[in-house]
Amino acid sequence: MTLTSISAGGEAAPPPAPATDAGGGPQRRGTRLGPSRARGILARLRPSVLLSFGVVAVVLAWSVAPSLFTSYDPAVGVTADFFQPPSATHWFGTDHLGRDVYARVVHGTASSVTSALVAVAIGLLVGGFVGLVAGFLGGLVDVVLARFVDVLLAIPSFLLAVVVVSALGFETINAAIATGVSAVAVFARVMRAEVLRTRSSVFVEAAAVLGANRWQVLTRHVLPNASRSVLQLAVLQFGLSILVIAGLAFLGYGDPPPASDWGLLISVGKDYPLAPWLVYAPAIVTVATVLSVNRISRWLRTTD
Repeated sequence: MTLTSISAGGEAAPPPAPATDAGGGPQRRGTRLGPSRARGILARLRPSVLLSFGVVAVVLAWSVAPSLFTSYDPAVGVTADFFQPPSATHWFGTDHLGRDVYARVVHGTASSVTSALVAVAIGLLVGGFVGLVAGFLGGLVDVVLARFVDVLLAIPSFLLAVVVVSALGFETINAAIATGVSAVAVFARVMRAEVLRTRSSVFVEAAAVLGANRWQVLTRHVLPNASRSVLQLAVLQFGLSILVIAGLAFLGYGDPPPASDWGLLISVGKDYPLAPWLVYAPAIVTVATVLSVNRISRWLRTTD
């Protein structure tokens, strides 16, 4: 039942006018991140998400300033200290040359993280552009680019990365380029689907009716709304790129020794079965990083 105020003449007074903003339009609610909404987002940070952010933060810190976390030289060791198990002195043990494995893992983080970022950047820029053009222009352009993406998707991504790095040369940066090329099709497919969904929205049609040209519609409406899912995919692809680059380094497609890429450390450590920490240490760090990035990507999708 609605209560209305009665005027002196016995007539019902009209309901109060809705609140307006400074421009005279209706005042919008929920457009700002208030304290209650901020507390709600923080409440969704489960312990697993917090742990994932902590692992990624440590890995990024290793890649930026490795000398702050270890004083050992990753390339020079003490021969008398070879094959020492993990201890308080050497957290991850030592290898066959007496080098500290923890120092080699920490100093190898920069190469692994940088390579993954290069791979994600290539996939995001090239694949995003292809998907954006195909979805927005449509017609023959969409058909041609869609068939090109289908061809890339038909080739296994790791096999395509091996072919590309074999053509470019055995270096970590080439492995990153190869990984980025193998991710172009995934980014293009997701961007095209998001552009097609956004292009048919009511606000995009309204902008076109009001006189906005194609460039304005693309930059102001389609691209900002279609890029959300692509950015979430970029976070997920970052972890996958670390795994693919480590696999290429394991097979010998990365930098040669004495480099300390995570995949190369695992490859060298497998030759010494009596020192299992040579494999366990870099493998655990790699798996923990990839799982943490995947958990963060899933959390971003649920809080979108």
